[in-house]
Formats: sequence, structure tokens, C-alpha cells
Amino acid sequence: MIRILIAEDDERMSRFVEEGLRAAGYAPSVVADSVTAVDLAASGEFDLLLLAAGLRRLDGFAVLAALRHRQAGIPVIFLTAPGSPADTLEALEGGADDCIVEPFPLEELEARVRARLRAADAGDPLRGSIMRYGPLELNLHALTVSVDGRTVELSAREFALVEMFLLHPGQVLSRQQLLSHVWGRDFDGTSNVVDVHVRQLQLKIGADRILTARDAGYRLG
Repeated sequence: MIRILIAEDDERMSRFVEEGLRAAGYAPSVVADSVTAVDLAASGEFDLLLLAAGLRRLDGFAVLAALRHRQAGIPVIFLTAPGSPADTLEALEGGADDCIVEPFPLEELEARVRARLRAADAGDPLRGSIMRYGPLELNLHALTVSVDGRTVELSAREFALVEMFLLHPGQVLSRQQLLSHVWGRDFDGTSNVVDVHVRQLQLKIGADRILTARDAGYRLG
């Protein structure tokens, strides 16, 4: 799941953005302190930063300068106040990838977020190969799965199951959906082959990572 850091001191605005992005399927986190924002944005744990000019301790322009000093590659969309074209110019010259003027409709913000993420993936082929959901991470390039930073040895079928779950975070997937994706539509196997492999997967990555939906299938926990 794509993780977005929202650095915004205005509680009303941060809640508006957070709820909108969560409803759109992203995993947003909010921070109001500039120093914490720099540390988190440079940590590599987030895919995008939404940065407001007004923050606690330091302003958003200082955050941009700190990220540039650390050579952090996270894409940044800067949130500027209305009637302040100078702020827009300063943000873009300071390293922001895009700017959006408050207040803005969620549809415009989501479109800009998608555009920045596409540009980031195009510029770094490995970036789009990382899939995350909580502590669970799958690397399509290295063909590895890790939980809390610990690499887990999986079979090819188990890897494909994790990929399928990460492609549909929070969604209940039926046994037939999993069977078709992992074994192929024409697979002529036993009726419980999915259940057996999911149980094996739960033993490796944790039973709470994949939950059973009674008579329906499985979903990420």
C-alpha cells in the first residue's frame, strides 16, 4: 500500500486530507512538527510527502532545504496559501515537485498525487516494485518478502499469494480468485489446496497477517 506523509499544522486541513487519501486507498500519516517531518520523509518509509508551509518549529521551506541536504528522494507536493505566488516559486526552487493552493478539491489533490507517483516510478524502476501493507513488504524485483524488516523464505506459490493479497489490500479474496491467480484457471487440484497454502503462509508471516472471512475467503489483516 502506498504510504503518504502529510506534514500539516492545521488540524482541520490535515484531517480533511488524511480522510480523503484513506478513502482513496492510500495509507496516510499526519505530522505537525517540522523536525519529525524531516526524519520521517528521509527514512525511506514513505512514497510521497504533502508538505505545508506552516509547521511547528520550522516552516515547510526549511523542511525542503533539510531534505535536499540529506539527498532524500521522496517526491514532494507543497501546499501553499491562496494569493501567495512567491511561496509557490520558493517551494519549486527549493526542491518541491509540485504545488497546490489551499483550499483545493480532493479530486485535484488525488490527481496530482497519482501524477507524482507515476513520475517517481518512471524515474526509478525499482520504486514501483515495492509493495507494502503495514509491516509486510514484497519486493517484485528481488523476489523477497519481509515482515518487520525480517526476510521470510517463501515458495513460489506462497510468494504469489502474498502478491495477490497486496494487490487487493483490505479486500476479501475468494478461494476461486486465489486459485485462478496462483494456480491458473485450468488447475485441476484438490478443493483445499488454497487453504493448505494459506495456512503454511500464516505460519511463516504470522496468523494475524492473513485473516479468514468465514465462508468467503481470506484478506490481509
